Amino acid sequence: MIRIPFLEPATPATCAGLDLLATAVLLFAEDGRVTWANPAAENLFEISRKKLVKRRAAQIFGDSSALDAAIGKARASGASYTEQELELGASGKARLHLSCTATPVDVEDGAMLVEFRHIDRELKIAREERLNEQQQANRELIRSLAHEIKNPLGGIRGAAQLLERELDAPHLIEYTQVIIGESDRLQSLVNRLLTPHRLPSYRLINVHEVLLRVKGVVQAEFPQIPVALDFDTSLPEFDADPEQLTQSAMNIVRNAAQALSGTTADPRIVVSTRVARNMMLGRKFHRLAVAVSVEDNGPGVVESVREKMFFPLVSGREGGSGLGLTIAQTFVAQHGGTIEWESRPGRTVFTILLPLDPPRGQG
Repeated sequence: MIRIPFLEPATPATCAGLDLLATAVLLFAEDGRVTWANPAAENLFEISRKKLVKRRAAQIFGDSSALDAAIGKARASGASYTEQELELGASGKARLHLSCTATPVDVEDGAMLVEFRHIDRELKIAREERLNEQQQANRELIRSLAHEIKNPLGGIRGAAQLLERELDAPHLIEYTQVIIGESDRLQSLVNRLLTPHRLPSYRLINVHEVLLRVKGVVQAEFPQIPVALDFDTSLPEFDADPEQLTQSAMNIVRNAAQALSGTTADPRIVVSTRVARNMMLGRKFHRLAVAVSVEDNGPGVVESVREKMFFPLVSGREGGSGLGLTIAQTFVAQHGGTIEWESRPGRTVFTILLPLDPPRGQG
């Protein structure tokens, strides 16, 4: 049995410590009625705490036999019991695939604390972690290669310049110009590969000022594609690196514009901001986060790059460098955030999620 230093009976004040958990928690009394629920439970089941409290599981979920059995086994053994898979859903709501852990607690006789985890969410987190590990390994490999290329590249360019001074024939000078031009192009690529490794330099920013700047640049580059803004003006200022955040948003909006160019009869991009609540970002729970969404009505992400679109040098567009999303994701991850996306023909949305309380770093 877990002893929780709450006063009796359980109240919102005495259970306040569990409000910070990212997983949904319900506290059941011995008679099977819910006596408390945390905000994550309200969010998961889409029911307010007021409507959860004083009701039995069957009254909330209808068929609650698997949940009742898990609570019964935990009560009989006096220890935690985990049910790996069950389906629950309030009346009129979608059925959820969950795992739950029931634990006897020393709040009152027969009290049971039940913690619910969304299986789909757990699988998503595990998948994101695997992708992040793979992407980190790829970035380190690319960075090492970039360092190895940088020095000899400078030597090639310098030798081409010296050779050009010794040549009189114009057609031969054209060859040296090709060498110099291609060296400059590769140098630019190498610099972009190395750029994301600068740590953020935090200061208080207004995200809407950043996005207005992004819109101005992209609109000038793609005047035929309108960029609409849908801002939540209640968003507070928060700590971030303005240059890195600008570059991240710029890369995503520019990607959308490039995807629309010549492919859609009535192209449009919508950049919106919202407050996201109770978010898990990098396995850390945040009560509040900023959500910056970039939506376009283009053809969608091609199937061949869906699983590796954030990898370096992977692009679904002919002539693309494959670095835009890689750099954006790196900068956002350095801020403790993540980038989510969904795509189908006619609607693609990339969403930057940033905690409103990111850890400050030394830039």
